[in-house]
Amino acid sequence: MKKQPTKNKEKQTARMMAYFINATADIIEKEGVDKVTIRKIADIAGYNSATIYNYFEDLSHLIFFASMSIVKKYTDALPTYIEKASTPIEKYFLIWECFCKYSFESPKIYYAVFSANLGTHPINMKKYYDYSPEDLVVYLNNDDLKHMLIESSQSKRTFIALKQCINEGYIQEREAEEMAERHYLIWQGMLTMFINNRSTYTVDEATEVILNHIRNSASFHVN
Repeated sequence: MKKQPTKNKEKQTARMMAYFINATADIIEKEGVDKVTIRKIADIAGYNSATIYNYFEDLSHLIFFASMSIVKKYTDALPTYIEKASTPIEKYFLIWECFCKYSFESPKIYYAVFSANLGTHPINMKKYYDYSPEDLVVYLNNDDLKHMLIESSQSKRTFIALKQCINEGYIQEREAEEMAERHYLIWQGMLTMFINNRSTYTVDEATEVILNHIRNSASFHVN
């Protein structure tokens, strides 16, 4: 009986967070991430601006949560992508193909999630998935992918994506760490070009260019 008020409070907190997250996502999708303000979010959600700070540390963290809800398109698509793989190496390249496609379609969103400076507050992917655990349901039987999605650092996520390749002897752990960092930087370069309107590539062209760089710079040991 004593636990009921706590559960009710948790539900109320989740409901309030959803109002603000959905309002933020609506602004991002209609106007762009640069147009997001606390006042706009509050107006759409139907609460005063001060209420937002009862649930989020600052605007950047609210943008992060809203952006994660949009990144769900990628996480939902990933299982279908990797079904086509017959080897761990193919699986690794397909993970990158899926990530490139969705990130280049929404470069500012992916920048907000994986590259933006959130000041003194570290990104906490687990906090988002604690709020929205249903986003991970499809990954319950795949610990490596689940751990990859919870990790906030893209280079570390890439290393986790290489775990099966390490375990099956296609690459050594030290090589995998270096390759993960290298492939993250390759992707980051193209993402920056999209954000700054310095690329004439379509999303598909950019994806293929980055995949070629990733494939050519991979150091797998194949017998």
